[in-house]
This record gives sequence, C-alpha cells and structure tokens, in this order.
Amino acid sequence: MATDIGDAIRNMIAEKGISEELVINTIEDILRAAYKRKFGTEENAVIEFSEDYTSVELSARRKIVDDDNWYNEVTEISLSDAQKINEDCEIGDELLIPVDLKEFDRISVQSAKQRAHQSFRDIQKDTLYSEFKAKEGQLIIGYFRRQIANGDIYVDIGSTEGILPRRNQSNRESYGNNDKIKCYVDKVEKAERGVRVVLSRTSPELIRQLFEVEVPEIAQNQIDIIKIVREAGYRTKVAVASRNDDIDPVGACVGLKGNRIQTIMSEIEGEKIDILRYDPNPVNYIRNALSPAQVGDVVIIDKNIYHAVAIVEESQLSLAIGKQGLNVRLANKLCDWLIDVKTPAQFQEMDIATDARSRAESIFRENDIFEETEEEQVQGETAGVIEPAPVESGVSEDEIALSDLPLDKMLLKKLQFHDVYSVEEFINLSEEDLTSFGDLSDEEINEVKDTINEYVDIVEDEDDGETEYVCPNCGEPITTDMTVCPSCGTGLAFEVE
Repeated sequence: MATDIGDAIRNMIAEKGISEELVINTIEDILRAAYKRKFGTEENAVIEFSEDYTSVELSARRKIVDDDNWYNEVTEISLSDAQKINEDCEIGDELLIPVDLKEFDRISVQSAKQRAHQSFRDIQKDTLYSEFKAKEGQLIIGYFRRQIANGDIYVDIGSTEGILPRRNQSNRESYGNNDKIKCYVDKVEKAERGVRVVLSRTSPELIRQLFEVEVPEIAQNQIDIIKIVREAGYRTKVAVASRNDDIDPVGACVGLKGNRIQTIMSEIEGEKIDILRYDPNPVNYIRNALSPAQVGDVVIIDKNIYHAVAIVEESQLSLAIGKQGLNVRLANKLCDWLIDVKTPAQFQEMDIATDARSRAESIFRENDIFEETEEEQVQGETAGVIEPAPVESGVSEDEIALSDLPLDKMLLKKLQFHDVYSVEEFINLSEEDLTSFGDLSDEEINEVKDTINEYVDIVEDEDDGETEYVCPNCGEPITTDMTVCPSCGTGLAFEVE
C-alpha cells in the first residue's frame, strides 16, 4: 500500500500538475481514515513522508502509563513495554510506535485504495474546473478531434476536451481532422466524469472578443461596444460609441482600408458585419441600425410601445428589409424598437390619425441630406446625418418656447421626444416625471433649470382664497371668530377694516 501511495504522489505531482501540498493532505486524510477504521480513532495517528516521497510511515502516538493501572491499548502503553523500546522513557512520556500497514485488514486496505483513487479523480476534476472556469467568457484555441452522430464536435483544448454543440456552430463552417478552431468559452460546469467545457462559434460575445483583440481603442476603453445582435452565418450588427470626440468609432473598427473588419470577418468565414454609430436619439439610432440601407425619414408612431416607421425610397426597400426580413429583424433587436419599413407611398396609406401623423412628422422629421463621414470601404459601415434644428410644436402665444433659450439642440430634441416644448411645461414636471426620462441625465436637467432661472422671470399666481391667520404667540392657525387661541390661551382681537 505504501508503494502504491508513493507512486500515486509522484504521478499526481509530475503528470497531473496538482500541487504537492494538496496531494500530501489528501494522502494523509486517506491514511487517517484507514487507521480510524482499524483502531476506532485517528487522534493519535502520525504520518510522515520521506523527502522524495518513496516511502510513507504511519505511527501511533502512545502515552506511557504505570503497569498497575488500566490503560487504553490504542492511545497508551505500559511502562514495561515502553522500556523495551526505549530504556530511558518514563511515565508520562509519549512514544511513536510504528504501525505496519500490512497489519491492516483487507477491507481497510481496499477501502483506503478506493478512497485514494476517488480523491485523486476529484482533485483532478477540481483542478481542471478551476483552470477552465477562469477562462469562461474568453476566447480559446483548440483543435478538431471528432464529430459524433448528432453533429456535436469535440475539441482538444489542452488538458481536456471541450464540446462544440451543433446549435453553437455556424452553418458557414465545417472542420476536418486537427483543424484549428477559435471558440468562445460559453459555460464550464462539473460533470459526472470530469469537467464539461461548452464552446460556441455563434455567440455575439465571440464577436465582442474578436473586436477587443483587433481594435486597440476598444481594449483601451476609448470606444464602447453598446450592443451586438447576430444571426450566425448570415449577418451581425454592432453598435459602437466613442468616449473621445477625436476618435470616429466606426472608422476605428473598420480600420485602414478595412483591414480590421476584414480580419474579423475572415475568422467567421465571411459573415457580414454592419458597424454603426450608437445614438441616444431613437430616430437617428433606428436610421443607423438599418444600414447599409439609406433611410429618408423615421416617424415615431408610439413612443410608449417603442413603435416606429422607417421611410425609404423604393430602391432601398429590399436592402432595408433584407433577405427574409433579416436586416430589419436585427435592427429591431439592436434598438429594442418595433420598426416597420415603408416607402413614402406605403406610409401615406397607413391607418394613422391625421393629427398624430402631423405631430410625429413635425417632431421627428429630419432633412433628407446625407453626408458620408468616411469612404465606405466595407459593407456595413454607416453614413452620418446632418442634424436639423429642432422644430417647436404646440407652444401657445402666452408660453415661452424652450428653443428661445440658449440650450443645446440635442438637449432640446430629447425634451421634445417627451412632449416638452415650453418653459411652462418643464416647470410643471414633477421630480418623478424627470426621473422617468431615462435619456436625460441629472446634469442636463440641472442645465435646463439653471437656464430657465437665469433667463425667465417666474411669477407665481396670487392666491384668491381667504386670508389665513396664525396666533402671534404660538403660531397655530386661528380664525376671525376666535377670542382665545385654542392652543396656548392667548387672547385674540381682530381689527375690522
């Protein structure tokens, strides 16, 4: 048994990569369990390993007691027996008595061996789990090993095999023996016979990781990926925003002559990728999301249910909708809006109330002037739109339009989106109303308040109700028919005008 344990220690340390301390602790636990099975306790068991782990010794620590006293044969030893081992020992001393492992009964030995094998398997499983759990959510490179009948692929990822389920494979891809596969580690979990590492080639997070590798500005947090939507094998849309006004997020992701985006597209076997600029204004965001189509106008039908209509020319209709509706479907997911794509003629035929249509168009219509922000080098790159001046709507003659104040145009557009056009409408908003406007920051709200305080004189309406009186002594409310304050007893007298 000692030889078996010594071999197991060396194998675990040398081949399995398990730490020496963990192996030694496990072996000690196993021997203590065998000792306890034979002697009923493990409190006095002492285990010592040789420096090279070629041997292990198990001893029993026993206390020396008087021969005439009754003693426990497991934890104590008589003085006469102790002196046969060491002549200088005395009552009260302790001796280490070697225990021959061969003396253990067959059941104890077998139980210890089984526990050893199980413990080593558990150690290996825990080590693998810790190793790959740390890689969850990252890219990993492996090699094709085999594909089973249901289409799942097993990938060699080093110290174990990962599984690439059929559902996580792109229909553009196929693999042969020893082909290199770059995968996203989707999930790592303990299994009955080891560790299950689930890989993916279809996750949007695979695209995010590829962009972080190829675009330094993303890795350096100068550009943010706001959202990624994907139908693997067909098309991906990526919304990006820059934290630095001097960096064009779309151009940085595309790269010089499209080198960065081409590298990413090559990794996913040529799947189309649309890179577009995120915009907090839903009109602009929807327009960008429908790239590569050019959208003439976006009309918000119902902002409460996030329903909008994108109006495109007849020549752009099929491009905006996409094959089998793929482009508009991805745009819906990207913006979290229900987007209908219509030509101008189709929009006119829609059953929309005239007033609602007029109001929506007056608020959200933009100039049909497009200016390319950069030369489109790869399909999927989007064009910029010249921002129009905000259009005021529904401000009466006795109200002050917010657009008459020196406020930022984009801030005015956000307020208009929430049907706030005048100073009076803004003043009447409660704090709860302002908080519900998720696209308005505290700084922007304070900017509006400060501007109104600086440029507008607010006159409160006079109270037409009865005059209220308070006791001059205690301040409690009183009425003109009282002669004594009911709170403090002060006498009262009212002068009649």
